[in-house]
Amino acid sequence: MHQLPALATLLTVLLLFLTAAVTGRARGKYGIKAPATSGHPAFERAYRVQMNTIEASVMFLPALWLAASYGFGGWAGIAGLVWIAGRTWYAVAYWGDAAKRGPGFAVGMLAFLVLLVMAAIGVVRALLAA
Repeated sequence: MHQLPALATLLTVLLLFLTAAVTGRARGKYGIKAPATSGHPAFERAYRVQMNTIEASVMFLPALWLAASYGFGGWAGIAGLVWIAGRTWYAVAYWGDAAKRGPGFAVGMLAFLVLLVMAAIGVVRALLAA
C-alpha cells in the first residue's frame, strides 16, 4: 500500500504527457501555429485540458506526498488513484464536450480535498509532537 503514492505520481506524469500529446496533435490537425492558444474549438478544449491538468497537478502532488509522508501512506495512495481516475474522466469528457466535464472534475476535487485534509492532520500532528 505504501507504493501507491509513487504509482499515483507516475500515473500523473503519464496523464500530463498524454494531455500534452493530445494538445500537440490538435495543434497540427487544426493548423494552430505556436504561440497561438486559440482557434478551432477542439484545439481549445485540448489546450484547456492540458493547462487545467497542469494547474491541478501543482496542488495535487504536494498534498499527496505530504499526506503519504505524515502517516497516511496507503490512504493517500488510494486517494491519489481516485484523483487520477477523476482527472482522466474529466479530460476525456472535456475533449468531447466541455459541458460534460463536471462529474470527473468533482471526483478529482473530492480526492484532492481528502488528501489536503490528511496532509493537514499529519503535519499538525507532527508539529504538536515536536
